[in-house]
Amino acid sequence: MVSMANVLSSERRAQVVSCLVEGMSIRATVRVTGAAKNTIVKLLADLGSASAEYQDGALTNLGCKVIECDEIWSFCYAKQKNAPEQFKDTPGYGDVWTWTAIDADTKLVPSWLVGERTNRDCYAFRSDLRSRIKPGQRVQITTDGHKPYLTTVEPLFGADRVDFAMLHKIYGNEAGDERRYPSAVCTGIEKRVITGKPDPERISTSYVERHNLTMRMGMRRFTRLTNGFSKKVENLAHAVSLHYMHYNFCRPHQTLTKRYDTSTTPAMAAGVARYPWSVHQLVALLDTPARSPSVESRTSSGGTSCDSIPRGWRGGSMRPAHRRIDTERPAETTPCLHR
Repeated sequence: MVSMANVLSSERRAQVVSCLVEGMSIRATVRVTGAAKNTIVKLLADLGSASAEYQDGALTNLGCKVIECDEIWSFCYAKQKNAPEQFKDTPGYGDVWTWTAIDADTKLVPSWLVGERTNRDCYAFRSDLRSRIKPGQRVQITTDGHKPYLTTVEPLFGADRVDFAMLHKIYGNEAGDERRYPSAVCTGIEKRVITGKPDPERISTSYVERHNLTMRMGMRRFTRLTNGFSKKVENLAHAVSLHYMHYNFCRPHQTLTKRYDTSTTPAMAAGVARYPWSVHQLVALLDTPARSPSVESRTSSGGTSCDSIPRGWRGGSMRPAHRRIDTERPAETTPCLHR
């Protein structure tokens, strides 16, 4: 990969990335920074890949105890009903779902997957999440009522190492609300224990649902009722990877900062970073030798080579394309990690 240093200075790259991670669109970033649109898109793709690879190696052997999972909707190219006929059943056109998991204690997002709301993608997402938790760690998981979770949690985590519950929210519209986009009102909840003995007080999806707002505010591609949606699903996957690199390592979390009385990121709370990264340090991943992937690939048999697929996106063969790397110590310009 050709370094973006040949096109933009480190200062300009940091300026562009600062705009992107704060929820600005590509064209708004062009207007603010003066950088060319194609240059910004290439920087997004390069840094998105670097961010995915770095987190793939860094977010391992985690001590997560309480995890909440959810799926957030977006679309690429066009909404599902408006997608051209030749793209109706093509992955990456129309509805796209991003699966996310958040540690309720550290607020870390250890795993995500950009794909479809199917059993196959649910299994790929769960498998990746399971591989990031340290062996022998018992974990409590809460999800919504999406059925594929029922067939994936216990087989992957083991009945003796997981306390699994579902929280189903019942929604209804306000009486007399005739707006075009009426807001749903939660009229009740139903908690169901599926496996183990989860703590009833911690059966919740509030944190992960609040995190959906963080995603929609931090990525213009997820903002509703705008024309900033993704036109290519690969760029959506790169944007999500960059967002989580910034969220996990760079952006101090308000709740954690109050708890520890110092600026604290989710990665710091989880024990995989010593201090908050700056945007300049994030951009420096483009020049870090530790970005090169290992020979180990977690692409399923028969799947597309993961060399050209963003983390979390399955590619044309509909196979999961996660990739594990062996991360070396970062360069001096990036914070050191400890496990």
